[in-house]
Amino acid sequence: MSTEFEPVTENTALKAAIVSAINDAGGALPFRDFMQLALYHPTLGYYTSRREVIGRTADYVTSPELTPLFGAMLGRQLREMWERLDRPESFDAVEAGPGTGILARDVLAWAARSAPDFAAALTYTLVETSPTLAERQRTTLDAEGFAAQSRDSLPSGVTGCIFSNELLDAMPVHRVTVEGGALREVYVTSDGDSFAEELRDPHLDVTAYFEALSLLPGEGCRAEVNLEAPRWIAEAGGALDRGYVLTFDYGYSADDLYAAWRDDGTLLCFYRHNPSADPYARLGRQDITSHVDFTTIRRSGEDAGLQTLGLTTQAQFLTALGIGEALQPPAGERPDMEEFFARRRSVTDLIDPGGLGRAKVLVQAKAAAGPLTGLSAADDA
Repeated sequence: MSTEFEPVTENTALKAAIVSAINDAGGALPFRDFMQLALYHPTLGYYTSRREVIGRTADYVTSPELTPLFGAMLGRQLREMWERLDRPESFDAVEAGPGTGILARDVLAWAARSAPDFAAALTYTLVETSPTLAERQRTTLDAEGFAAQSRDSLPSGVTGCIFSNELLDAMPVHRVTVEGGALREVYVTSDGDSFAEELRDPHLDVTAYFEALSLLPGEGCRAEVNLEAPRWIAEAGGALDRGYVLTFDYGYSADDLYAAWRDDGTLLCFYRHNPSADPYARLGRQDITSHVDFTTIRRSGEDAGLQTLGLTTQAQFLTALGIGEALQPPAGERPDMEEFFARRRSVTDLIDPGGLGRAKVLVQAKAAAGPLTGLSAADDA
């Protein structure tokens, strides 16, 4: 089976690098390797080039870009985690995939303003593999006089919280389908001018993934397999000495993600806020993302010694932490109505159950306990 796509005309250097990789691999790459190069090629990838990719005028927006209240609510939850750990002298806040650094800025600003005791204990670490984004993060924090450690891998011996926002859904995925009841994997080929797909036997790890779930996608359905995400959660569990792993991301349970009615999977591309289902267009100029399998994420964490405290939606998480009340001006203070309504629109977007509010929030712990306010409205989403 082979499917043709229109020739790619943008980012010819990246295209040439991918075609070369296909040729070096004997004529075909797993889709996962294609996606890895498209997003993370050392100098030409979507996330590693010097393009502006996150923000209202870029390709997509994440929750921290909408309003500082997202960072303030996260700050509230981190402070409560610090208290649950009996207020250690040093509390590690380790953010993986920090984007532009806005979330770090807003958490640190909230702590300095509203929780100086917590701020004194707080050690903030940014984990970023892209030199371009790491530079952007430093610029964001320097502009406000805040400091954070920066590294390209998770630290060890963490006492505190390791957290991420829309990190796992940006990891490269294998694409699969089912033909005659048998699992098949999508490989990418090229004639040097255009890309095409063909189906081959799946990677052994992909087969094992579905065997562990005791299910397959529906006959003829497309689906994605993110092998990186459970490995990352296991790594986070190993890096954590005492505390929490907090994951914000889009996803479903395995039963829902691989349901027979989900014909085309969840893979989407974004360019200037416009979605597309074609990962071969605008090569290196568009984001490629897919939803997370929270069943496997939970199990991977549990295998790494993490206890699942709860799974909720972003809307429930932020509401439980008081984002609605945080909108209100201090008693006796007359608000700037234009600013107030702008903030209210941003908060509405954050908790919109049909948009950002449907993102999931998973909290896992090691040698730490609840209850946590952010999970108080959880219904095991």
